[in-house]
Amino acid sequence: MNYGIWSLVPIVVVVILALRTKRTLEPLFVGTCLVYVITSGWGCVTAWIDVMFSVVTNEQNQWVFMVCALFGSLITLVGAAHGTLGFAKWLDRICHGPKTTMLVAWIMGIVIFVDDYLNIMTISTCMKKLTDKNKIPRETISYIIDSTGAPVCALLPFSTWAIFFSNLFYSEHGVPQLGLGDPIQTFCHVIPYVFYAIAAVILVPLFCYGVLPKMGRMKSAYQRIRETGEVYSPESKVLNLEEEQEDRSVGPNMTGNLWDFLIPICVLSAWAIIMEDLLQAVIAAIAACFVLYIPRGKMTVNKYCDLVMHGFCNMIPTVAIIFFAFFMQKAMMDIGIANYAIEIIEPYMESSLFPMIVFLAVASLTFSTGSCWGVMAVVSPIMLPMAVSLDANLLLTMGAIVSGAVLGSHTCFYSDATVLTSSCCKIQNMDHALSQLPYAIIATIFSTVGYLVCGVVL
Repeated sequence: MNYGIWSLVPIVVVVILALRTKRTLEPLFVGTCLVYVITSGWGCVTAWIDVMFSVVTNEQNQWVFMVCALFGSLITLVGAAHGTLGFAKWLDRICHGPKTTMLVAWIMGIVIFVDDYLNIMTISTCMKKLTDKNKIPRETISYIIDSTGAPVCALLPFSTWAIFFSNLFYSEHGVPQLGLGDPIQTFCHVIPYVFYAIAAVILVPLFCYGVLPKMGRMKSAYQRIRETGEVYSPESKVLNLEEEQEDRSVGPNMTGNLWDFLIPICVLSAWAIIMEDLLQAVIAAIAACFVLYIPRGKMTVNKYCDLVMHGFCNMIPTVAIIFFAFFMQKAMMDIGIANYAIEIIEPYMESSLFPMIVFLAVASLTFSTGSCWGVMAVVSPIMLPMAVSLDANLLLTMGAIVSGAVLGSHTCFYSDATVLTSSCCKIQNMDHALSQLPYAIIATIFSTVGYLVCGVVL
């Protein structure tokens, strides 16, 4: 059933509530309720509960919940063993001031390219103490991490993003006929046209060295640092109380062991690359902590088990937001926002404008649903045959689709990447989402112009 303009109402309400309340969970809850009031009327409660259970029991969603929760356990274990302190003190030797520290975070984001989740969780753990020491706002480190998560994964042919998109595109008529090789080889030819990801990654060092000015919430964050010395907002203080207590318990002469950090993180990264399963990798890293810490007396078995459960429970608020983000994704697909958006833009389709329209349409859909890959699975079988029929440039169109997905992931305040980034950096989700928005807009303008010019020229 087509709900027309009513399909836009829930997302508009969610955005307005989030901006007014500066919260994420409650607006998402209201948004999901609104969807099923519109689609099911008096049966909305039953429909809402049915979809809730379908989201909870979805195996892929459960995988994400467990990865996030168990990573909380890993962070807690490494912190209790003072491994994070050891790594921060070692890294402090090469980070001479705020600019170098930010640049190191950016470089690490490019190096850890296998998966955006792995990127976000690893770099936040590595760099947070160091950026705090250099009086860099948490909004800044979260912006750097988010800008080297999905954007970097979209630009390298060895990532989970490349595997997903290459196979998705190659299954469409016209793509194999380009004669560019297998799915990954074809995706390599798409990479130069993923303009948004390129712009997002390039803007970070420009920001680090002051070429890009501080704007909006980011400017306010730096003003807060100058006036109060606080690296996070008052609203984020509650998220850092436990960490502050731990820092006070660490004396000035306390020295952590670098290997207590490096070995679990290396096990995590290596297992994720070799086994291609981040959940297994987190479990392996937690097991490595047991082998590394218990025999050396860093902690007892009871303490180890308590810390695993404590870290797991600390991530429950994050898992709750991600759950409702997935719920909202499903709700927006049920109300048919993708089909409605395609109906709106279809009359304006012509070959030269097509890549630009695809980029903006995919970005809007990804932002409104919070779903990067789910929307792509719906949109690609429609957009790519349309590109063939219009004789539009297929490589440019595929690049526009990937760019739209990255933009949506980067800017949607309830996308899993945004929520995970703010959680790992221990700041309020809206502080992160709004502070990086001006820089995302700059990358969007660059990309829109790029697709318009290339659509005409190529």
